[in-house]
Amino acid sequence: MYKKIVGAALAFMLVGCAQVPEVKQDPRDPLQSMNRPIYDFNMDVLDAYILRPAAKGYVAITPTPVRSSIVNFTTNIAAPTDAINAALQGKPGDAGINVARFLINSTVGVLGLFDVAKEMGLEHKDEDFGQTLGVWGVGDGAYLMLPAMGPSTVRNTAGDLVDNLVLPEIALTTPQTLIVFALRAVEARASLMSQEKLLNESLDPYTFLKDVYFQRQLYELHDGNPPMEEEPEDFDDDFLENL
Repeated sequence: MYKKIVGAALAFMLVGCAQVPEVKQDPRDPLQSMNRPIYDFNMDVLDAYILRPAAKGYVAITPTPVRSSIVNFTTNIAAPTDAINAALQGKPGDAGINVARFLINSTVGVLGLFDVAKEMGLEHKDEDFGQTLGVWGVGDGAYLMLPAMGPSTVRNTAGDLVDNLVLPEIALTTPQTLIVFALRAVEARASLMSQEKLLNESLDPYTFLKDVYFQRQLYELHDGNPPMEEEPEDFDDDFLENL
């Protein structure tokens, strides 16, 4: 869950400075006058001075096997949440896979540092309560640009609040929670380094990111098989896969 949440939330902070064309009305984004200044703050301050330098340093000093273990650990700790949401979405098979993954990786995989379950053919099923609400027919609601968190919607923000109440992460102490979040954030930012050029070359990075975000939500809501729609000319499937 968090890889998805953090990856999408941080993608917006990769955008370099660009002249923004005249703002157009977007029914998905009625709060655009508030969202754009928050986006600018996230990009010009948080990413420029904190997140991007931290991600570059992290990549420079952290061996690839260690990075893989960090990803495995943070993915594993969210597996019970994924399992509950899969069950709520009427996917008992996916729920069972996530439960099995958590049990195997938490024991044989040494607290999730090694993804033994994947080697056994149990692929991670990434689900969250925002998707669950979407499966239940709840609409996206207004697009939101959250301070320090990035793109979201009213539905997904509500879903994130619910997900954060699910064990085992609620059992973590506040310092432990902050460490886990920081690890996820830095790793997610590092994984998006290769996509910076694509975003930098966008005419309006804010709008480009918003379009990619909604495409990604549709992609995940339909488990990778969204209804066929004409994609924007500058839309990139590889970018979607790396969020």
